[in-house]
Formats: sequence, structure tokens, C-alpha cells
Amino acid sequence: MFDYQPATDLLADRHILVTGAAYGIGREAALAYARHGATVILLDRDVTGLESVYDAIEEEGSPQPAIYPMDLQGAREEDYQQLATTLEETFGPLHGLLHNAAQVRLLSRIDDYDAQTWFQVMQVNLNAPFLLTQACLPLLRRAGDAALLFTSDRVGRRAKAYWGAYAVSKFGIEGLMQVLAQELRNSPIRVNSIAPGPTRTNLRAHAYPGEDPQEVKPPATLMPLYLWLMGPESREIRGQALDAEALLQGEGG
Repeated sequence: MFDYQPATDLLADRHILVTGAAYGIGREAALAYARHGATVILLDRDVTGLESVYDAIEEEGSPQPAIYPMDLQGAREEDYQQLATTLEETFGPLHGLLHNAAQVRLLSRIDDYDAQTWFQVMQVNLNAPFLLTQACLPLLRRAGDAALLFTSDRVGRRAKAYWGAYAVSKFGIEGLMQVLAQELRNSPIRVNSIAPGPTRTNLRAHAYPGEDPQEVKPPATLMPLYLWLMGPESREIRGQALDAEALLQGEGG
């Protein structure tokens, strides 16, 4: 059993960018990071959802967060560069980046995929993390101690039929993580991925509409892992594809 008890000031004075922050794992991670002292930059296309997270963080008395609405599906390279410029001007160094935004769109045979759907999934799940990481690397390097964390999926490590573009995009995320981990192995930036396993999220509900959500673990269950991987106590963990289910059940990563 993974039993991590983070200090209340684990992330004090750190700036952390979370994508897909409006709901699910992203929302819970943003709340957890803020509770442990971080100034969190909330990124999502859903402004109403972002405002809800912002208000929740404020009500808890955590450091004031920031909202950055952005639609990853339609964002261009210059949009990511502008985001990085804004972050630098407002916060300076970036101590953490959690790539959590993703979409599944549909479960289907490869035979039946239309090109537009395939491209849209790849844009959000793979191209956006690449472009955002590339834009933010100078800010992460300036931090002196930084974490780059990708939310992955088991189907991105061992494929399953009908998961199509989503699975392929997550394989790509694992490859991106490994390349970055090797390139940054002598830098202050540690790079890892985590497969959450079945979790009560909108993405899960879309993929399994007949499932009782109460039978699936809530995102809060994952937060000790997300805190550990984002905090300085995991600085020796690099290039690891971690399995949350295995760790939570005491089976190792």
C-alpha cells in the first residue's frame, strides 16, 4: 500500500500549471497542490469549471490561483508561446507542469475512424502536451527543482481493441515522457508518467456509460501519488511509468 503523508507546506512558494483543471483528476490535483502551498495555474477550455475550482481554492484559504482558459484542440504554436510568456511575466519560474487534459471521443474499430476525429484526439492528447512542454521548458529549468508529470493510461502501455486514437495517443505520451526523461536526466527537471487506473471522471463515464460511478474510485484517492510526484521528495524518480492501481494495492509500480 502506498502510504505517503505529505507535509502541509510540501509545495510552498511553487508555481504549478495543471491542464484539464476544471474537472476530475485535474481539479482534484489543483486543489491538492494548492492545499499544500502551491500557486496553481488552472488551464482548461471550460471557463465555468475553472471558476468553480478557483472559488474552491479561495474558500479553503490556499494561495490565490490563476485561470488561463485555453482550448487545446484549436490552440496553435504561438498560443503556447504566449502562455509561456504570460507565465514568465506573472510568476517567473515554473516548478511543476501536470499534463492531465485528454479526450477519448469514441471507442471504435480502426476501420471506422474518420480522419477528423483521429486528428482531434491526437491534437489534445499528444500534440498539445508536446507544444506546451516545449514552450515551458525554459521556465521549468529556471526553477532549480521542477516536475513534469503526464497522466497516462494502461491502454497506452498495453493496447486494447477499440480504444483507437486514445490508446495510440497515450502510447505517444509514454514515448514523449521517456525521450524527455533521458534528455533532461542531468537537469533539475524530473519527468514521469502515471496511469491512474479506473477513476471516477467524465472521461471514464464517456467510455463506460453503463458503469455505476460509485463503484469506481474517486480522484481524491490518487492525490498522495500526484503530490509525491510533484513534490521535491520524488526528485530521484525519473523516467518512470507508474501504475497507480499497483502502487495503491501495494504491488509496486
